Amino acid sequence: MHKFLFYFILTPVLFADILPFQTIDKANQSYQQGDFQESAKLFRQLSISDPSVAYNEANAHYKAGQYDQALASYQRAKGVDEATRQYNMGNTHFQKGDLDKAIKSYEKSLKLREDEDTRYNLELAKKKKEQKDQQQQNQQNQENKDHKDQQDQQNKQDQQNQQKQNQQQQNKDQKDQAKQEQQEKEEKQTEQKQQQSGGKADEQKEQPNPQQQAQAQMTPQEQLTQKELKYLMKKLSEKKMPTMMYQATPEKGERDAKNPW
Repeated sequence: MHKFLFYFILTPVLFADILPFQTIDKANQSYQQGDFQESAKLFRQLSISDPSVAYNEANAHYKAGQYDQALASYQRAKGVDEATRQYNMGNTHFQKGDLDKAIKSYEKSLKLREDEDTRYNLELAKKKKEQKDQQQQNQQNQENKDHKDQQDQQNKQDQQNQQKQNQQQQNKDQKDQAKQEQQEKEEKQTEQKQQQSGGKADEQKEQPNPQQQAQAQMTPQEQLTQKELKYLMKKLSEKKMPTMMYQATPEKGERDAKNPW
């Protein structure tokens, strides 16, 4: 999958260039020995503004798994073979999981030059992106489903709680209404008893004595006769002859109610 072109920097061997050449040689040796971090470090120390140095540094960073540093170095390596630079940048984006940028880099490389490895990596990146998109979509669908199920469960629980509260309130209202009706019934019964008791008392209080009522209905003449009868009955019980309680008027020979004797 990875295709690297490792450029060796060839500069005139002058006395002033002995130190950079030695550094380049050490960097190349470290790369060949697999010490990619040391190789990238040595290339980084060079002050030569040659795109091949930045390209070799980028390759070392890539092999060390330092993909962000590799991309930065590839950006400074403009001037080397562009199709290869875009290919390696595509590989670096691929390793980071940034498939969209990897696809763009592979497509740029193929526009410059057709290459079997680049074409293969492009198709692989597209396939990976499709799988990733599908996984994300499935995950999103699952999250939406879980959220919906959770919301439905919460709505169901809220509905049950509301029904329970409504039932409790209804039971309370029924109890309060029954209590109020019972209280009103008892008050009404008490009021009726008080009215009945008061009516009997008033009736007993206002009802006259039968004798008094009979006397009240008598005429004065009848009342006088009634008194005389009582007096005669009393004398008879004493075995005495009663005396007359009235005087006859000289004209009519009748008793005078006003002057009975």
